[in-house]
Amino acid sequence: MSIEKVKEYFSKFGVQDRVLEFEVSSATVDLAAKALNVEPARIAKTLSFKQGDVCVLIVCAGDVRIDNKKYKAYFNTKARMLTPDEALSFTGHSVGGVCPFGIDNKSVKVYTDKSLQRFKTVFPACGSSNSAIELTCEELFKYSASISWIDVCS
Repeated sequence: MSIEKVKEYFSKFGVQDRVLEFEVSSATVDLAAKALNVEPARIAKTLSFKQGDVCVLIVCAGDVRIDNKKYKAYFNTKARMLTPDEALSFTGHSVGGVCPFGIDNKSVKVYTDKSLQRFKTVFPACGSSNSAIELTCEELFKYSASISWIDVCS
């Protein structure tokens, strides 16, 4: 189970006990915000894109969208989202629980969007469609092994 893998990954940092599990779905930004009783913007959604043989994960605020012009300018390619099967294959997490944690696949590259930096803490999923963890932006960047902060959303 993906959430167990994420908890095991978080045990390296001593934060596995901070993982929250819900009796309701948190598979979308709106559902996660409702489960956590927070504004949707504070949900750190993980969007997955394919670039050749590489998967790029972009963790961004729940109220933003990928800006195709910014994406193409940064990555020198058009944004192409993964299919649900590709997301599972690359990350080991199903859509609704895709997160940047506990991924062993070296062809997955994680980036964190600056849209999150306006918040003290944010809530990314933890590998299942009914989980999350509250992290500071610095913790999110560190625990996700993010390559860099980028600006590809609007």
